[in-house]
Amino acid sequence: MKTLIAAYSGVLRGERRAKADLSQRSHRGPSLSREGSGRWGTGSSILSALQDLFSVTWINRSKVEKQLQVISVLQWVLSFLVMGVACSAILMYIFCTDCWLIAVLYFTWLVFDWNTPKKGGRRSQWVRNWAVWRYFRDYFPIQLVKTHNLPTTRNYIFGYHPHGIMGLGAFCNFSTEATEVSKKFPGIRPYLATLAGNFRMPVLREYLMSGGICPVNRDTIDYLLSKNGSGNAIIIVVGGAAESLSSMPGKNAVTLRNRKGFVKLALRHGADLVPIYSFGENEVYKQVIFEEGSWGRWVQKKFQKYIGFAPCIFHGRGLFSSDTWGLVPYSKPITTVVGEPITIPKLEHPTQQDIDLYHTMYMEALVKLFDKHKTKFGLPETEVLEVN
Repeated sequence: MKTLIAAYSGVLRGERRAKADLSQRSHRGPSLSREGSGRWGTGSSILSALQDLFSVTWINRSKVEKQLQVISVLQWVLSFLVMGVACSAILMYIFCTDCWLIAVLYFTWLVFDWNTPKKGGRRSQWVRNWAVWRYFRDYFPIQLVKTHNLPTTRNYIFGYHPHGIMGLGAFCNFSTEATEVSKKFPGIRPYLATLAGNFRMPVLREYLMSGGICPVNRDTIDYLLSKNGSGNAIIIVVGGAAESLSSMPGKNAVTLRNRKGFVKLALRHGADLVPIYSFGENEVYKQVIFEEGSWGRWVQKKFQKYIGFAPCIFHGRGLFSSDTWGLVPYSKPITTVVGEPITIPKLEHPTQQDIDLYHTMYMEALVKLFDKHKTKFGLPETEVLEVN
């Protein structure tokens, strides 16, 4: 409404200027005053007002889209951090009210549905295609780069690096259709694996399963790679909680040298290994890094050992300003590059020598992938991937 009033005011100002111009010209001669000076003055004023209107509208639309992007990212961050605990508390509260039957029915159904996550969950294409994920993608922005075709006759284990604070690139690329993963890899069903504890949280488990997220445990991976046909791709963030503790802007380091369990699983099922590096994943949050031997690192390692995750002290930008601190990640580009698959034979009882061989091949392939693409995404030729 304000925009329309401003545009109309611009037209009125234009008409006043035209009349004044016409009055001045009338002193120079009647012929000039009788011509269409006023008409042309008014027309140009209308055109100018319309230009102003479209300019203001475009600016306002751009601001609205940016705020929608921020909100879409914040809702996922809050879901990741507090949704499980919050929903548990709400259901316990409902249990103590007159609506207790709702809570009883949900928990009863939860008992019968307990093992569904171990079988791949309940993927919802409707949820994966929500418009909110496109705003999520555009905020950073996030891009998925395909380098090789993946035959649908095989199963795959994708190794995702680095973890970052929350693995935002892994979520956007493989748990939504925002970057069109299903079109880029037709016939491939991606399953992003995360902590099994998340699937013990009411409501949160449904939210995660709808995006194709599953527990990162042996039972789930065995099922998906042996009893779910072909064309399955399990995305494992190999570095896990340990890698997140060293996540910081400007650092390209992965925790991989002693992580060999995923290679053993690939050999047991004959699933091809695919290295993935996500450039920019470490740039979106800043965190306090505790030195080895400090009390802070001791607490983090205890949490990692007994609970499965390591608490980080981190921050991004504020909700309304990038100059303040908050939980919203910084708007930095994240480019996820999917590398060439490594063909893995099926060995029911792989030896340690077999595991070491293919683990070495995987590490070399990851470093090669990083070196090949680093200069395309803002890193200098001298940048080296640190493998810990």
